[in-house]
Amino acid sequence: MAQLKYRIATIGSHSGLQIFKGAHDEDFKTIAVCKKGSERPYKMFNSADEIISVNSYKDFPKIQNELIKKNAIIIPHGSFVTYMGYEEVEKLRVLYYGNKKILKWESDRHLEKQWLKNAGLKVPMLFDRPKDIDRLVIVKFMGAEGGKGYFLAKNEKDFNKKIKPYRLRKYIIQEYIESNVDSLGRISARDQIVLPKIDPSYVIVGNIPVVVRESFLPRLIDMGEKVVEVSKKLAPPGLFGPFCLETILTPEEEIYVFEISARIVAGTNPFIEGSPYTWLKYNMPMSTGRRIAIEIKNAIKNNQMKKILG
Repeated sequence: MAQLKYRIATIGSHSGLQIFKGAHDEDFKTIAVCKKGSERPYKMFNSADEIISVNSYKDFPKIQNELIKKNAIIIPHGSFVTYMGYEEVEKLRVLYYGNKKILKWESDRHLEKQWLKNAGLKVPMLFDRPKDIDRLVIVKFMGAEGGKGYFLAKNEKDFNKKIKPYRLRKYIIQEYIESNVDSLGRISARDQIVLPKIDPSYVIVGNIPVVVRESFLPRLIDMGEKVVEVSKKLAPPGLFGPFCLETILTPEEEIYVFEISARIVAGTNPFIEGSPYTWLKYNMPMSTGRRIAIEIKNAIKNNQMKKILG
């Protein structure tokens, strides 16, 4: 089997377990690059055939030569981008699945908005200055950090108070489309009054599977295709492999796209055995991790590796 010449590797975090399971399903050996102390899940679930431990994920470039010798193909995910930054990722010499150039457009929220608007998608309004805030906004920081530090603000005074701990971080001020935070929405207004002041947290700690109404599928498929087409002009050869448009559907059935993730997202983790849609298409267990492995496997078989490596 030609794929045995190569190994699938990624950082032990985010969607690593799924990536390794998919690789094993397609007969690839796997390498987990783990921060010291985080190796246990990758041993416990028989995910990694080999574990390379580092003091910090910023040390990843130091183990490149070792990975190159082992014909490792790196699969990027959210933690990969967060810990290293797209600039360091672009410098990597190790085999890399996907288009490294596209990560810049994901990591900078102003470029991200340009990309989405060029694709004709509806996006929340951005405010250039705090004094321009005239409605509820959400303040987000650059990069893929799972919502860490995000906060709501209703005006300039509220913004200035809440931004103090984050003054050195780059941020955007985005119109807040959806106003019901799940954990607070379960508490009645009467009971919220007697509670101590609560600031909603937007740190992602888990993922819940959702199946969209079937009547929305044509619109969502069209949105994804338009994003891919525009990406070919922004960062040739464009976006390929898994990606995610993170959306809000309003009560009026408008679809706002507030973020794009140009690689596998952790929201696919509930579907290790496949989603309702993969069962419709493949009729066999098909996680996103396995779909990546199949694409690599087919590229090896057909001598088309250049098409999937960035």
